[in-house]
Amino acid sequence: GSNENSNGLLREFFPKKTDLAKVTLDKLTEALMLINNRPRKCLGFKTSFDMFKHEIKKLI
Repeated sequence: GSNENSNGLLREFFPKKTDLAKVTLDKLTEALMLINNRPRKCLGFKTSFDMFKHEIKKLI
C-alpha cells in the first residue's frame, strides 16, 4: 500500500509520460523534500522529521 501511495505522490509532480531523463536533480530534490515533509495522518498530522526529533529527545 505504501508503495502505491508514494507513486501517487510522485505523480503529482511528474505526470505519466514525463521524460524523467529531462528532470533536473534540483526538481527531483524539491519534490522529494516536499513529499517527505508532508504531515501524515498516521503521525497525528506531524511530519516524519517532527517525529524523529521527538524520538531523539527521548534518548537524551
